[in-house]
Amino acid sequence: MKTFTAYVEWDPETKLYVGIIPGITGAHTQGETLDELNENLKEVLELCLEEYGTDTEGLPRFVGLQQVEIAA
Repeated sequence: MKTFTAYVEWDPETKLYVGIIPGITGAHTQGETLDELNENLKEVLELCLEEYGTDTEGLPRFVGLQQVEIAA
């Protein structure tokens, strides 16, 4: 069992939750609820990981989040 970290945003334009798993090409999806988003992320992640086969050494490892402040 592997654990991945998803980045989730709310898109007010589409009124959908949008999720990406950084470092995994193609691992992004959306859903009307957080539960739906979670199921969709699992599905897309499984599909993306099929491309890696058994070579999972190069998969990203979550380190943390960092806020960056700029003058606006």
